[in-house]
Amino acid sequence: MIDGGVEHTGTPTAYNGGHSHEQSFRFTHADFLAIAAIVRNETGISLKPTRSSFVYSRLSRRLRTLGLESFAAYCELLIQDGQSAERRALVSALTTNVTAFFRERHHFAYLRQRLIHTLAPRVHAGGRVRLWSTACSSGEEAYSMALTVLSVLPDATRYDIRILATDIDVEMLETARLGLYTRASVREHCRDTASLHWETGTDDRLQVPEAARSLVEFLPLNLIGAWPPLGTFDIIFCRNVAIYFDFPTQTALWRRLCDHLPERGLLSIGHSERIPSENIPGLHLCGITTYQWHPS
Repeated sequence: MIDGGVEHTGTPTAYNGGHSHEQSFRFTHADFLAIAAIVRNETGISLKPTRSSFVYSRLSRRLRTLGLESFAAYCELLIQDGQSAERRALVSALTTNVTAFFRERHHFAYLRQRLIHTLAPRVHAGGRVRLWSTACSSGEEAYSMALTVLSVLPDATRYDIRILATDIDVEMLETARLGLYTRASVREHCRDTASLHWETGTDDRLQVPEAARSLVEFLPLNLIGAWPPLGTFDIIFCRNVAIYFDFPTQTALWRRLCDHLPERGLLSIGHSERIPSENIPGLHLCGITTYQWHPS
């Protein structure tokens, strides 16, 4: 069989950044490029050839589930009409969901200070507060925002305070809506929330307090796709997402997010991400990986 200009006979091999090694499914460089193109089109994520082993490992499970014999057959399936569900499964399989409660705590310290000095007085005067976790994964980031709000405003549910939590992975969103996490995770990262009632859920996991859950709305959203009307947000968290995009896609995303910030609104990004000031005039660094919007 001819794949990508290379003839394969005998034991199937997997493409590995220019090196082949024995594997269960035939996986060529052409297969990798086809999958990378689909992923880029669906998510904006740029997969480099050095990630081929990762792609093979994650997607081999899908081939077994679907009863396919090669990655070429899988690629043919993905491009067919009516296979949007499988393309979502592809994205879910290749998306690394590394998260934790209060990850990068300095961002929550900035949120707390903004709440104390600006946002709490506003809601007490009848105003509203909007926060956005743009890539919320399994929900820990959004719930950490909610828990921070409750640490300043214990009666936050009485006010017009909402947290939007979005992600491209609909399976992760279902997990997030449940709000169930291991006791070890809660004990390690949520010590400051002991005054709130964490309910015991299934499998002896703990459920996020009802007051925090009620502040958060989870919605599916592709950051490089079309967005519904969203309004503006006082603080946006877009952390450890843009690092997977190429530079033009990153710049386009930062600009779109700024369109949803009011003057002096905050944008917090991941520890490995940077926004060159010359690319987004009006966005100024004001803390550790946190920027303030001052439109001209």
